[in-house]
Amino acid sequence: MRRSTLTVVVILTALLLPGLAAVVIYRLTSNSSARARGPAPAAYRGSVPPAGIQMPAFSLRDYRGGTVSSRSLRGRVVLVTFLDTKCKSKCPIIAGELGSAVRLLTPPERRQISPLALTVNPRTDTPASVRAFLRRHQALGLDFLIGTTKQLRPIWHAFGVVAAAETGNADVHSSDVRVFDRHSVWVSTLHVGEDLTPENLVHDAREALKSS
Repeated sequence: MRRSTLTVVVILTALLLPGLAAVVIYRLTSNSSARARGPAPAAYRGSVPPAGIQMPAFSLRDYRGGTVSSRSLRGRVVLVTFLDTKCKSKCPIIAGELGSAVRLLTPPERRQISPLALTVNPRTDTPASVRAFLRRHQALGLDFLIGTTKQLRPIWHAFGVVAAAETGNADVHSSDVRVFDRHSVWVSTLHVGEDLTPENLVHDAREALKSS
């Protein structure tokens, strides 16, 4: 290689290397920054279920003597849980957290949000035992739905719930809180000891209210 050509190569290399180094450094720092940021946070604080699952159809008595149906809840955000008044483990916590969440809502929000508990032990969950249970855990803002085992069994199965009436143990049954949006679509699930707090319940209920 002639001296003039070699000189040109040396000069070009000297000019290009800083630029290449800058590109490499930029990409490395960009990737590091992206990893540090991580994915954008989900709208809901509870775990997100598979998309498009609708709330099952049902029509049941509440402990006050009225009737609540899935049809009557259309257009509302619904918080659904599954309780046994004889349960000593998770049920008191769930009822208390839901009761506190209801008190955190504004009056207009309460008119658009329905907190429901479905019995998982119809034989023991009577109007009297439900009223005492809810009063004890400051959760009288919940609609607690009751009925016969024959009425409830297809509803449990439609929700994918394991019921205490089927396990024979008041403390062994499904015990989460599910959030359904205005279109009756399941959008969030909260669990005791993980993400179930009054603040998270209110947050997810408000997010669900945004569905148009």
